[in-house]
Amino acid sequence: MIKVGDTLPAATLMEFSEVEGEGCSIGPNPVDVSKASAGKTIALFALPGAFTPTCSAKHVPGYVEKFSELRAAGVDEIWCVSVNDAFVMGAWARDQKTTGKVRMLGDGSAAFTQATGLTLDLTARGMGVRSNRYSMLVKDGKVTSLNIEGPGKFEVSDAGTLLAQAKG
Repeated sequence: MIKVGDTLPAATLMEFSEVEGEGCSIGPNPVDVSKASAGKTIALFALPGAFTPTCSAKHVPGYVEKFSELRAAGVDEIWCVSVNDAFVMGAWARDQKTTGKVRMLGDGSAAFTQATGLTLDLTARGMGVRSNRYSMLVKDGKVTSLNIEGPGKFEVSDAGTLLAQAKG
């Protein structure tokens, strides 16, 4: 399992863009985790699934709300990672109004999630292998803070906790 001091796994996430810009075409675009995190401070949070109750009502809205404070604390980008395809993440981004604040990154085959060791097996609930709920502060590709939730919990991966760590 990934831990503080480790480098993010080499993986490619997918991001749906609705407008062209910054070298991205419309549609799903690959995001090389190593290249995209190089030289940046990233507030990364992951969750079991797009449009799921806690994720939609609390987790994503908290990061959208704390966007300016996280930026002021030195965070360059906020990433939301979920084991969903880029099209679902794009639709969820529209629903949650994350444009310009939170990058909604799909880990469709769970390659990144499996490489971190932070999987959550929801096969019995018809959802397959998903991501555990967690947050991490990443500086130049290295994990500096890691907050992993217990089963069914939402206590330590929220935006307020990561903001305090970014300020620390």
